[in-house]
Amino acid sequence: MDEMRVQKIKQLKAEKDVVILAHYYVDGEVQQLADYVGDSYYLSKVATKVKEKSILFCGVSFMGESAKILNPEKRVVMADEYADCPMAHMVTAERIAEIRAAYEDVAVVCYVNSTAEIKALSDVCVTSSNAIRVVQKLKERHIFFIPDNNLGRYVAEKVPGKQFIFHDGFCHVHKGIEADAVREAKKLQPDALVLTHPECTMDVVELSDFVGSTSEIIDYATQSEQDKFIICTEMGVFFELMQKNPDKRFYSVGHRQFCPNMKRVTLDKVEAALEKMEPELTLDSGIMEQALRPLQKMLELAE
Repeated sequence: MDEMRVQKIKQLKAEKDVVILAHYYVDGEVQQLADYVGDSYYLSKVATKVKEKSILFCGVSFMGESAKILNPEKRVVMADEYADCPMAHMVTAERIAEIRAAYEDVAVVCYVNSTAEIKALSDVCVTSSNAIRVVQKLKERHIFFIPDNNLGRYVAEKVPGKQFIFHDGFCHVHKGIEADAVREAKKLQPDALVLTHPECTMDVVELSDFVGSTSEIIDYATQSEQDKFIICTEMGVFFELMQKNPDKRFYSVGHRQFCPNMKRVTLDKVEAALEKMEPELTLDSGIMEQALRPLQKMLELAE
């Protein structure tokens, strides 16, 4: 990494009182420079505790929106304003209204991978690392789980006492990891454990030795006595896995484990965003107020 650039970024951060938050799926160079690196749940918690006046978010737009909703007084700058998550747009206000009209006793459980507008219409938010804990604590019998179908089905298996209404959203990266490719990878590395994100399809989940969020996958591999792992999630996570486990081997399932939106975030863009303090993320104050409730409820119930 260019040492002069690193020094410049550190200097700009200090001068402008900025904290850099980065998701595990962005480029390793960016992760290396960030103050905090984590999955959606960790970053949403960290955002409420940082002392700096401004947050530079290295991830996709819904993550920056969550940081802004939880910290309306802070300035939130995105490293790339066009880094977006297709899944976040896969559910509509009309569909939520339909389900509320059809079921009296229903909780709209919204995966954080969704827009601020959709969060504002929901009862509680969840991440892949806390969804089971949160849903178990809800009093409603019916759960409308949006937008991700695969995570919803995974949670439903773990919380059999609830009646789930599924939606048809998905993550194209995780859906692109196919069971046949996992079997092939297992043939090539029969000693390797399969570690899988619950956004993958159920047939992939069934082939796995461990299923968990990005941070849970990292923790599992780090604590395990095994030294070979097949990783079923976005390949940005390999950077942290190898940092923490230089003596272990990690294998991908195939060429599709790649989120082009996350990879839009580069060191060049981090530097440019710090120089100009743009693009700044702004949201309608009414939507922010409404979206804050389900996010706060998530942080309370997930503890």
